[in-house]
Amino acid sequence: MSPRGTPSTRTAVAAATVGATTAAASAVGSVAAAAYFARRVLTPDRQRPDDTSIVGVRDDTLVLGLGAETAVPGRYGLWLDGGTGHVRVGEIVATDPEAGTVERRLLGVDRGRPAPGPARWNQYYFASPPEVSLGLPTTHVGIGGELGAMPAWVVPAASGPGRRWAVLVHGRGARREETVRAITTLHALGWTVLVPSYRNDEGVPAGPDGRYNLGLSEWRDIDSALRYAASRGAEEVLLGGWSMGGAIVLQLLDRSPYAALVSRVVLDAPVIDWADVLAFHARVNRLPRLVGSLSRSMMGRRWGRRLVGVHEAVDVARTDWVSRCEELRHPILLIHSADDDFVPVGPSRRLADRRPDLVRFEEWSTARHCTEWNLDTERWERAVADFAG
Repeated sequence: MSPRGTPSTRTAVAAATVGATTAAASAVGSVAAAAYFARRVLTPDRQRPDDTSIVGVRDDTLVLGLGAETAVPGRYGLWLDGGTGHVRVGEIVATDPEAGTVERRLLGVDRGRPAPGPARWNQYYFASPPEVSLGLPTTHVGIGGELGAMPAWVVPAASGPGRRWAVLVHGRGARREETVRAITTLHALGWTVLVPSYRNDEGVPAGPDGRYNLGLSEWRDIDSALRYAASRGAEEVLLGGWSMGGAIVLQLLDRSPYAALVSRVVLDAPVIDWADVLAFHARVNRLPRLVGSLSRSMMGRRWGRRLVGVHEAVDVARTDWVSRCEELRHPILLIHSADDDFVPVGPSRRLADRRPDLVRFEEWSTARHCTEWNLDTERWERAVADFAG
């Protein structure tokens, strides 16, 4: 056989070379796609574009563009003028699918003036600190932590800061205003309410890499908040967490020396298992299963961390509280909607099934992510009051 080989040999070698090149390109593409997906998950989104529109303004109603959010019953807010203005809307008065509009009751104008044009949906309903939104005396403080001072609100109980403190933790990319919905109920029960911020929130110190760590580092900032509460007389703590705030709370319960102060936990649409959430969003974005699983692996592996851009390993397995359910020690009120479009309800159901001795599960329907209070305020506040009283 000559060194160049026979025609059939040369054809086989060429085919193998093309196949190897294609496979290599595919592998490189998969790594790049996985790194991009991971960075999107871990990078704070500073851009909050308008996502709906005001079509018409009437005496006591607003006509909005019909969409997945605006069509759900309940009470919500609307940011106006790029976030400088804000109004609150309530019940649906009329829906016109042909025109693509929904008319909702106008409940209040907080800032600015509603006018036809773009707007941004606000699931918090409230848009200001507690002293403005609720009329409750509020102290603005800075809580010292490993990255510096983190802004926080303290709403003292009616009799002044006492031994029972509630520490409320907002979700990924959210603002502290997300937690204001819970303050009235807890304040009425005699809890002093502390609402801290954490790394990578707007206007506060960022983490070393400027990326989220899915609760695996953020818990240390909330640990500082518990230390602050303890230094001011807290002997009992209720922890509340929304979405990623729930993941932060669960890490804190596992790692903080102040977890012994915690008597109960309220979780609203929490991330019980980040792997489940990431797999869900990979499917929504039509990513191949390999890319989704590779992105999760890259977050925690030394070889992948540089591509993802994280300073600390993001070990997604440590966030799986269905598998780790036997490690839980605190009573939990778990509120989650079957129609949550961002954090699927499955892990919450499974956790409740595995730990019925600790978990009181309140399942909603219709409500989207973290909007159970908005849909049925009376039910939400009754459940929390019964649990926290």
